[in-house]
Amino acid sequence: MANYTAQMVKELRELTSAGMMDCKNALEECKGELDKAVDWLRQKGLSKAAKKSGRATSEGVVALRVNDNNTCVAMVEVKCETDFVTRGDKFQAFAKSVVETVFNKKPADATALADLTSTSLNEQIAIIGENMTIGRFALWEMSTPGVIGAYIHSNGKIGVLVEIDCTKPETAANPKLMELARNIAMQVAAVSPAALDAASLDPALVEREREVYRQKTIEEGKPADRVEKIVDGRIQKFYKEACLMEQGYIRDDKVSIKDLVAAEAKALNDTLTVKRFVRLQLGEDASA
Repeated sequence: MANYTAQMVKELRELTSAGMMDCKNALEECKGELDKAVDWLRQKGLSKAAKKSGRATSEGVVALRVNDNNTCVAMVEVKCETDFVTRGDKFQAFAKSVVETVFNKKPADATALADLTSTSLNEQIAIIGENMTIGRFALWEMSTPGVIGAYIHSNGKIGVLVEIDCTKPETAANPKLMELARNIAMQVAAVSPAALDAASLDPALVEREREVYRQKTIEEGKPADRVEKIVDGRIQKFYKEACLMEQGYIRDDKVSIKDLVAAEAKALNDTLTVKRFVRLQLGEDASA
């Protein structure tokens, strides 16, 4: 009996762009474990996938509320079943009310938000006639000089927050800093980095990548005494893909985000620090 189903083969193909037979072989070899099958294909040089796909699996919107000086921001997922409902005025108004609740009531966690919105949510489900849920949310408030760049993608299904700290209040008020923060938020929306920098990466993820590269290097027939050095080089390349500060800027890939921030800091005569980011995409479990 096969260790996999046709649906698993389909999902693995979507994740890796590998051929059907290669996906079947990978699932058979890995006893139906999808993550291991992804790694197996990468080790064999049959896939370039580094992580699970970001395909959205839910309809709805990511709603945003920002204060006047970009120092307090709320963002929340509000989900429904169909795109038709997503585009309706009632759903849009409800999503706006939910993010206002997050902004004004400042719930500590998802349970607290559910307590605040359960009555209105049930009312909307009854009115609209479709199941709806409130997903993840982010509520950021700054206590030091700086700004929070916020960006909602045109489809309404991806939202990003990026915090940049500075040392001078006048820098925080400079539109150039807000422009930088928004541009970096657009970067995060487009490229979906795994972490801010190498130090912020999950060690388990790094070790998984290292093992994939090690096995791939061995499969390529490289000399045993050069394997670890080659793996180290590939890990550095991985950092440039996975870490926001190491990524090439989407508007000029010859410039890293780290260099972009340094250049803007020099122009503003201040010290700028990208402190954190969060990315919400409907259907994903990943944040920042």
